[in-house]
Amino acid sequence: MPWIYLVLAGLLEVVWAVGLKYSEGFTRLVPSVVTGVAMLASFWLLAIALKTIPLGTGYAVWVGIGAVGTALLGMVVFREPATVARLLCIGLIVAGIVGLKLTTR
Repeated sequence: MPWIYLVLAGLLEVVWAVGLKYSEGFTRLVPSVVTGVAMLASFWLLAIALKTIPLGTGYAVWVGIGAVGTALLGMVVFREPATVARLLCIGLIVAGIVGLKLTTR
């Protein structure tokens, strides 16, 4: 169950990171509220996951999920460049996340 909490926390990190873009510097109410709620929920789920998962692993996986998800959404939603180099680097982050999961009890 802690790994499910950690993955959900990472997905919520993507929500709040994208929400920051839509909030336009917290000048738009609804995106700002969504961002704040997603931040709180993400941190809360991370804290629950870290009761069991080692800190370094949990934090790295949380940030990795957020980074990969945000980068991919940036490419799809905001039409950011999807170069081969960027995709390879994202693949390396995913490999790191998988490696941490496989090597953590």
